[in-house]
Amino acid sequence: MDAQQARSLHEDRLMKLANVTGVGIGKDEYSGADVIVVFVTRTVPRDRLRDEDVIPDLLEGVPVRVLAIGETAAQ
Repeated sequence: MDAQQARSLHEDRLMKLANVTGVGIGKDEYSGADVIVVFVTRTVPRDRLRDEDVIPDLLEGVPVRVLAIGETAAQ
């Protein structure tokens, strides 16, 4: 499964997690491979999150990266 398919399959669930503001596709900075990018308001250590709010490292075999972007508002 490619990154776009994995994103489509999991986006609705990811958007319901604490602090998540968006989900996209990006490139791994080292390998150049496609990754799923989950945008969050702030990063929180895993041990401070409820189990159901932890963002997985892989979705359908595609690496997941978390990117803190702060609070967002419509312009």
